[in-house]
Amino acid sequence: MTWKTIRLELARTADHPNGSSAHAYVFRVPLDDAGLIEPQALREAEKRPVVRRFWPGERDQNGVVIATDKGWAFSYKVGDDDDEVIFGLQNHPIKAGEYLTITEADGSKLPFKVISCHE
Repeated sequence: MTWKTIRLELARTADHPNGSSAHAYVFRVPLDDAGLIEPQALREAEKRPVVRRFWPGERDQNGVVIATDKGWAFSYKVGDDDDEVIFGLQNHPIKAGEYLTITEADGSKLPFKVISCHE
């Protein structure tokens, strides 16, 4: 298990046909050799699995990566009103070039590309 820093950038959408590096997340989680989040290490670390959300026209948001009943999520304050669930991450490896879908707090689902994953 190794703690990795991951950068996600918005992939192609109707509003951004070329994707957008300005819409991004950077987060840090413990990954096993297969690239999967190590649940026990994440739960024991409390505030170490951090996330930062970058969005044009909005203040950057800082939060943590948490396990929810819907899977892994980014959370910025206590409660689940602002949680952004990362679809299928419990069994999907995090590797550069792969894609993840994040359900925003407003319910919209957006595709993101893993741009980097390093120690």
